[in-house]
Order: sequence, then structure tokens, then C-alpha cells
Amino acid sequence: MARKVTKAELIDALHERSTLGRKDIHVLIDGLFEEIKKAILDEKAVELRGFGTFEVRIRKGRKRARNPKTGEPVSVSDHGVAVFRPGRELKQEAWKIGAEGASSSAEGAASDD
Repeated sequence: MARKVTKAELIDALHERSTLGRKDIHVLIDGLFEEIKKAILDEKAVELRGFGTFEVRIRKGRKRARNPKTGEPVSVSDHGVAVFRPGRELKQEAWKIGAEGASSSAEGAASDD
């Protein structure tokens, strides 16, 4: 499982790369997240070129669904779901992660023989 990076770690990393104070970076990041959230809830897509797009998609409801915890049948109406679509560059770089791990583990297994 992938290791998580917290907002505090992002703030520290940005602090090392800039002349801004931690408090200023924290305010900027919180402001950025708030603006993205506000745009999404206003049913606008937020496109960050080279990174990806945040948007709300409407998921179709179902008459016959089940509560996974109790198994009880429930009805689910149409509802919005926040989604992130990675940009082309991010998608291509992420694609390589699994491929590199699989090829290096296969090479290691072959050299053990």
C-alpha cells in the first residue's frame, strides 16, 4: 500500500523550496482547497493543466441496492460524486510505476536461479 503524504508534509516541502513562511503556505493551501471545493460544489470542473481535473459526476440511483453493513435492501437516488481525472502526463508517469516494479522483480527472480 502506498504511503500517505499529509498536508503538513506538503507545507514543509514547499517551505524548503520557497521564501514563504509555513503559516503563509498553510493559508495558501487552505485557500486553494477551499476554492477547488467551492467550484466543484457549484458544478464546475477545475482543470489544472499538467495535473488533472476535479469535477462532480452524477451517479445514477438504483431501486434495489443493499446496505453492505446490514445486508438490508435500500433505495438509492441519483447523487453527485466528486471525481479526479489525472492529466495525460500524470497518467503516463503513474502507468510506469507498476511496470517498473514488475520488471525489476522479474529480473531479480531470474537471477536467483
